[in-house]
Amino acid sequence: MIRLPSVPFARIAAAACFGGLLTAASVASAQSAAPADTGRLHAADQSFIADGTQAVATQRDAARIATARSTDRDVKAFAERVSNDDAKITDALRAASPRGVDVPKNDPDAAVLASINNLRGAEFDKTYIEQVALAGEQKALSAFQAEIASGRDEQLKNAAKQALPTIQQHYAMAQDLAKRKHLSVAAQ
Repeated sequence: MIRLPSVPFARIAAAACFGGLLTAASVASAQSAAPADTGRLHAADQSFIADGTQAVATQRDAARIATARSTDRDVKAFAERVSNDDAKITDALRAASPRGVDVPKNDPDAAVLASINNLRGAEFDKTYIEQVALAGEQKALSAFQAEIASGRDEQLKNAAKQALPTIQQHYAMAQDLAKRKHLSVAAQ
């Protein structure tokens, strides 16, 4: 009969059990932490994260398309400004979001981008101004104003308050651009 030392085996078995318990506990903790963090966010804040970030991402990505496709210097200048400002707004929203809450970095409205993606020249400029600059900035304004009015997370509300003047300025610039190009200033 071969006799194995019982002390080392007991230590190995105890270490294995302890390690297994730690692994199980950390997995359970990680699984329960994410929904709990997201679940504590008020519905208005969740809507803002979804709608606000999508509106900003759509504006930013459409502006990048405009800088490449438009031949109008006014449209290009507007688009460059929006692209730069909206990149900063996106970063501010990510920084303001509560820990554990996923803020999409790039989740633009694909239908909006598709509506301008294959256009060129004056047709591109008209569609971009009406459907993206005016209607898109109005959508962003609504999302940020709703967060300021109804949001419960103070950091998100503050981020919305800080970004709102920039979005208002973009909307005013879009209205001015539409007037200069003899287009309707009413959002589509």
